[in-house]
Amino acid sequence: MKPADYVQRRAQIETYFDRTAAEAWARLTSDAPVGRIRASVRAGRDRMRGTLLSWLPADLRGRRLLDAGCGTGALAVEAARRGAEVVAIDLSPTLVDLARQRQPVFDSGGSIEFRSGDMLDPALGAFDHVVGMDSLIHYEPADAVAVLAGLAERTHRSVLFTFAPSNPALQLMKAVGQLFPRGNRSPAIVPVTEQRLYRLIDAHPRLPAWELRRSERISGGFYTSQAMELVRP
Repeated sequence: MKPADYVQRRAQIETYFDRTAAEAWARLTSDAPVGRIRASVRAGRDRMRGTLLSWLPADLRGRRLLDAGCGTGALAVEAARRGAEVVAIDLSPTLVDLARQRQPVFDSGGSIEFRSGDMLDPALGAFDHVVGMDSLIHYEPADAVAVLAGLAERTHRSVLFTFAPSNPALQLMKAVGQLFPRGNRSPAIVPVTEQRLYRLIDAHPRLPAWELRRSERISGGFYTSQAMELVRP
């Protein structure tokens, strides 16, 4: 059963990334020149992607991986190059179509199945690893942890995800954004302290079999995000 708040928020996120911001995200995730602010976001996302990939095995042959919120597919491609069988899913059909167009040819034995839809769809099956890079940062913390629990129920080894760590700078940027709303503004990022997120995960009845292994913050310019790894003991 999905929380009503999650379903409503999911619809807002889909509308933004599939209609309002698709062109901007296509440019951000390419090699095209961008302004200073977007360049810092691109660099931060590149560092975060590298961090998450470094927490996965170098050899993923025989393993199934879910890229939850795949965007234009950069992480999915790198996982498939290591031999993984990747299911890459995003709410935005536009971005998924672009990911398919950008998919390179590789001979590692890996594969990618791109889909548009909900990462909690049980029809996706079970996985060895799940990666959710910046795909939960727009949800309220309790809803985000409920999503993690839903993903963890179908995962055998590890769940890697990112959250927006609460800090004065991020809170200020959020406040300024609320003072000057625009129709094309993305759904607000919801910051959460690391300690509160720990408590929510520890208290969730469907996450008792999981433990925190690593956590790392990536911060630079206009990008701040924190990665966390949950593993089965």
